[in-house]
Amino acid sequence: MMWALLAFVSAALLGCYDFFKKVSLKENSVIAVLFLNTLFSTIIFAPFILLSHTGVITEGPLYVPSADADVHLLLVVKAVIVLSSWLCGYIGIKHLPITIVSPIQSTRPVLVLLGALFIFGESLNLYQWTGVLIAILSVFLLGRSSKREGIDFVNNRWVVFVALAAVFGALSALYDKFLMRSLEPILVQSWFNLYQCLLMGCIAVAMNAFSSAQRGRKFSWRWSIPLISLFLGMADFCYFSSLAQDGALIAVVSMIRRGSVVVSFAFGAFLLHEKNLKSKAVDLLLILIGLFFLYLGSK
Repeated sequence: MMWALLAFVSAALLGCYDFFKKVSLKENSVIAVLFLNTLFSTIIFAPFILLSHTGVITEGPLYVPSADADVHLLLVVKAVIVLSSWLCGYIGIKHLPITIVSPIQSTRPVLVLLGALFIFGESLNLYQWTGVLIAILSVFLLGRSSKREGIDFVNNRWVVFVALAAVFGALSALYDKFLMRSLEPILVQSWFNLYQCLLMGCIAVAMNAFSSAQRGRKFSWRWSIPLISLFLGMADFCYFSSLAQDGALIAVVSMIRRGSVVVSFAFGAFLLHEKNLKSKAVDLLLILIGLFFLYLGSK
């Protein structure tokens, strides 16, 4: 049961992360914000690597064990997958209402579910299947709600970016399940953040050098930018710790994490004053009902 509770905590933190990401990207450079996000994430977790290797930290959840070259290669692959998801997600959320983006992202666990069933051989009970099917229904209803804002799911290119982010995110979740079978959560989180920062730095330099459009993008500093990294770091730590627990089901953990839509929806409604909230609230209610069944099935 602890793994499910950790997943719910991660979901709440992830909703805050989505809000700060939306605020930071408004009329701002996607590449600059994303690079700073990876940089601050590295600043948060790199000290644990140094303190562990110098013997200051020798045990506990923040101790980063040493790893061979094969493990580091696996973590570089993890960084590439996550960075691909982030690039697509940041571009999408910059141009779409957060009350549309967050529910689209809730489709990710459906893809994870398929992978969990066919790759890891996970099985769901009746409550869990009910929760998953209700969540899928909410996604179809969201498409109806979005059209009232002039957003066509099929022909809108920003929706495509968010959808790609969900696909890469699902791939990342399945890969996380594979990694957590043999690696410590803090090892994965600290090193893959460092590799992400290095990769994103190369992308930022290359785009600034070869893209005149990117050079013309204005960047303005906002205090919400480091909060992206802070809340994402806490959310991911709870997430990796959840997956490391005995009996954790990646299909259920991923669906619970999409409960972050509740928090981000509240921010979008009360602080960003987004539109068409009544019909979106119905879709959100279905997601909450689905999460409740997942909770029942995980007790």
